[in-house]
Amino acid sequence: MTNVIVQGVFSVNQDEREQFLEASIEGMRVSRQEAGCLEYVLAADPVDPGRVILSERWESIDHLDEHVRAMTARRESAGPAANPRPDPLSRQITVYEVASSRPLG
Repeated sequence: MTNVIVQGVFSVNQDEREQFLEASIEGMRVSRQEAGCLEYVLAADPVDPGRVILSERWESIDHLDEHVRAMTARRESAGPAANPRPDPLSRQITVYEVASSRPLG
């Protein structure tokens, strides 16, 4: 089975980064409970105060697609006022389908 890795970078106003991360915690908790989720983290870049890194691993592309559908449905049903997370200045997210892997070292 092909694993899926999602890597992303959010550029945020450095004065709003902690609020961005704090408002993302519940979404991380919910995502981690979804079927097929192996890893789901948003974390502050320790070198650049205006960057937040996204790292996800999923058992399959089907699991990722279901996650995206569920996340979209949650946002639509809650409405824009439900999420106090500041909008990022930009985002770049890439999906990688991985045919094989091995431990490093």
